[in-house]
Amino acid sequence: MSLKHAVLAALLEGEASGYDLAKIFDVSVANFWAATPQQLYRELERLAEAGLITARVVEQERRPNKRMFSLTESGRRDLVAYTTTPPRPSAVRDELMVQVQACDEGDTAAVREFVARRMETARAKLARYDRLREWMLDGRDEDTYLGEAERVGPYLTLMRGRFFEEENLRWGERALAVLDRRAAARDAAPRRDDAASTLR
Repeated sequence: MSLKHAVLAALLEGEASGYDLAKIFDVSVANFWAATPQQLYRELERLAEAGLITARVVEQERRPNKRMFSLTESGRRDLVAYTTTPPRPSAVRDELMVQVQACDEGDTAAVREFVARRMETARAKLARYDRLREWMLDGRDEDTYLGEAERVGPYLTLMRGRFFEEENLRWGERALAVLDRRAAARDAAPRRDDAASTLR
């Protein structure tokens, strides 16, 4: 998937400025596609040049003018075509997993700290996703929302992000328990020099 389609899909929510899109990416899209504001602005320019989105300038008195972007019919057709293309299998590249893989030969205490930090990040993301979920539901239960909402795609991707972070927490708890148990066993085991002096 390219950033192009993530931007087009985000614009299904309606007209937005580059700043608005950066916030949308940060709050909701980031759970499945990350992009910096600079990447977003460059992509918006490319999409406008390709005729997939339009841009209009909104004049502001006390702030710089801003450009508002919206999908064109061509952009909608491109997005429809994109949804018919089978996605490539996702590939995970996670530096923490490499460190965990090497922890038996490396600094286990440092790796343990990195796992704990990953869990803190997961908790923070879950809290943010839960706030977004409450805003989307707006007092409705999930079944009512899914039956009444004009679009359910953003909610389904939000659910995926929540499940992913919940799994990060479950894995982190298990990993910390294993590392702690092994550290305790090592600390309790007699060292070789102590064992040798006892034999003498």
